[in-house]
Order: sequence, then C-alpha cells, then structure tokens
Amino acid sequence: MKIEKDRVVSFHYTVSEQGQEPMESSEGRDPLVIMIGHGNIIPGLEEAMEGHEAGDKFEVDVAAAKAYGEKREGLSQRIPKKHFNGQRLEPGMQVVLQTNFGPRAVTIQKVGMSVVDVDLNHPMAGKDLHFAIEIVAVREASAEEVEHGHVHGEGGHQH
Repeated sequence: MKIEKDRVVSFHYTVSEQGQEPMESSEGRDPLVIMIGHGNIIPGLEEAMEGHEAGDKFEVDVAAAKAYGEKREGLSQRIPKKHFNGQRLEPGMQVVLQTNFGPRAVTIQKVGMSVVDVDLNHPMAGKDLHFAIEIVAVREASAEEVEHGHVHGEGGHQH
C-alpha cells in the first residue's frame, strides 16, 4: 500500500542538520506513527514520503522553508523569571515553556534579575535538514482518525 493522504504511516527516522552528525533518531524506540495530509510532520518530509510503501528506505534533504521555517528576526519576548520555575538559565539554552497554547520550545537569549529574554523561533528554524527514513507500515486511517486529523492508539480513541 502506497503512502498518500489519509494513510497512517509507521516509520523510523534519523535527522541531522545537512552535513552534520545526527541530532535525533527513533533507533531503539518504537517507530513514529503519523497520518499523512494533516500537518502532523514537517511539509517537506511528508511530501518526500508520498508514494513510498512499507519496507522502503530512503534519504531526503529538506530545506528550512519546508521544515521548521526560516528564522525570523525580532521574534523575541521578555518573560518574567518566575515562569521558569527556578531553573538555572544560561544564554543559548533551550527550554520548554508552558503557554496558553500548550508547550513551546524557546531559546534563552539573555537572563536578567527578574526577566528573561527568549527567542520564539523554533530551535530548528533556518536549518536545512537531512533525513534517513525507513517505512515500517502503511495502513488506511479509520473514519474517526480522518475526522479528528490524527492517529488513535491501540484500541481506538484515547483523548
């Protein structure tokens, strides 16, 4: 079965910044499971998967614009230090803040006495990425999964 919109894909991946050592991999863990066509992974990787099937192994380069976007200048915010729960903070650190829209990864720019300046760009913004992919399984999504726009776990609905 070929990968196309509304199919559920299980896959292993290794990702690196182009020309660099791998920074993340699913090796030794369960494969990642996503539904194609619903924005569950970066657009460039989703496009590269289309037409593949279980057992396929391939590599693909994804430009920043089709990954986590270009880095946007001036996308910073000053946040009261109390929101960091007493963490020891240093410029360059990446931390996850809880926001009204859910968790958000930010990069510490400057630490003051009572406030912290953070870069709101995704930590991978502006980076061209290289993926090594192994497709483990492909199946039709259930009607409920398509309606909800994401994969449900073993036994069905879990949210």
